[in-house]
Amino acid sequence: MTVNLGEEIVAAYLQYIKRCEFIQQNLYTDVQGEIDVVGIDLESKTIYVCEVAIHLATGLSYVPDNVAKLTEKFSRDIEYANKYFPDYTRKFMLWSPIVKKARDGAKFNQMIDIEKIKANIHAKYGVTLDCIVNEKFSACLSELRGYARNETKELKSPVLRLMQIEEFLKKHLGKIAK
Repeated sequence: MTVNLGEEIVAAYLQYIKRCEFIQQNLYTDVQGEIDVVGIDLESKTIYVCEVAIHLATGLSYVPDNVAKLTEKFSRDIEYANKYFPDYTRKFMLWSPIVKKARDGAKFNQMIDIEKIKANIHAKYGVTLDCIVNEKFSACLSELRGYARNETKELKSPVLRLMQIEEFLKKHLGKIAK
C-alpha cells in the first residue's frame, strides 16, 4: 500500500486541528469517483470534503485542464455530501502546496484557474470552496508542528509523529548546546 503524504497531512489536520472524530482517505462514492479525504466532526455536525493535489515541480497541474477536472471532482463531492449529509455543515477544501501564478499574458495561470474553479462551484451550487494553497498550506503545516511540539504522547499519524520527533529533537539539541 502506497502512502500519499499529501492526504496524510490533510487527514492529520482534520483530526488534530479540526477535531474530526472520523477520517476517511480515498472514499469511493456512488457518484462515480473518489474523494481524497473526508473528516467528520460529530459535535459540530460538520463534514470536511477535501481534494488534495501535491505536484511539487509543476504546481497545480492536471492535463489537459485544471478548471474542468477540479470543477468536475468538486461537483461530484458536493453531490455526495448533499445526498448523505444534508443535516451537516459541509465544507469543501482544495489542498495544494504549490500553485503557481504565471507572468501577465501567459497561457497557463494556476492562480486564475483556482479562481475559475471557485466561481464555477459557487455559481452551480452556492458553495464557497476553501483553497488551502501556498501560504495558507504553509500556515496549516505550522499549526500541525505547533500541535506536535506541545504533545508528549505518541501520535498515531505518521506525519505528526515525524513532526513531533523533529520538534523534540530541536529541544533536546538546544539543551545539549547550552
